Amino acid sequence: MTNRAIPMVVILGATASGKTGLAVAAARTLHGEIISADSRQVYRGMDLGTGKDLSEYGDIPYHLIDIADPGSEYNVYRFQRDCFAVLEGIDSRKRTPILCGGTGLYLDALLKGYRLIEVPINPGLRHELDPLDDEELRQRLLALKPEQHNQTDLLQRSRLIRAIEIADGEQSLAQQPPPAPPLAPTIFGLRWPRPVLRERIRLRLMQRFEQGMIEEVETLHQSGVSWASLEFYGLEYRLIAQHLQGELSRNDMVQKL
Repeated sequence: MTNRAIPMVVILGATASGKTGLAVAAARTLHGEIISADSRQVYRGMDLGTGKDLSEYGDIPYHLIDIADPGSEYNVYRFQRDCFAVLEGIDSRKRTPILCGGTGLYLDALLKGYRLIEVPINPGLRHELDPLDDEELRQRLLALKPEQHNQTDLLQRSRLIRAIEIADGEQSLAQQPPPAPPLAPTIFGLRWPRPVLRERIRLRLMQRFEQGMIEEVETLHQSGVSWASLEFYGLEYRLIAQHLQGELSRNDMVQKL
């Protein structure tokens, strides 16, 4: 691990704000490589719904895209570990890392230097938590970790249990994990007037439907990804999954998106 702060460029912004195009342009100018900080782009086969836009990259090297199977768990700990390794690799090649994202928790974990540990599944703890209702689980988690960076951990039972497992594991850790490599980020945020951004989102959504986003979700389900898993992967996958199950008409689905 280097002791020198790794210089890097960070490009962040809302959906359809043009992050990928700017990241590609920056990589060409700065002899860079792009790192995705999107929690869903790690999954293979989830292309249109996550906005990978791989055709824009051309010959620019990219990282942390298509590295996990849909339905498997890829979390902020794994992202931070993988991203630090990628950053050090890019820096060793005398190239510029361009972080493009994305998912707020992933960006915070990297840029604010959260020290995370890998916590295995604890069957004994899960058996102890099983009789508790969701509100009791929430109180258990908040007692262990009052400051919650990821509020979705408080909403879904499976995520509550996993979050308690992780918080419990962190408290029982005998020693702190090693320090993160020092970073020297230059951060650019893309911002559009709200009406302009809404129109950009609408146009991109229509384009993705034309390119086969509904068929993408159907293919994922046919390959073995459950409807419940698909609904977990964000608004597009949730509503399209509900449409494919007959719970929403196409018009209602489009209106909600």
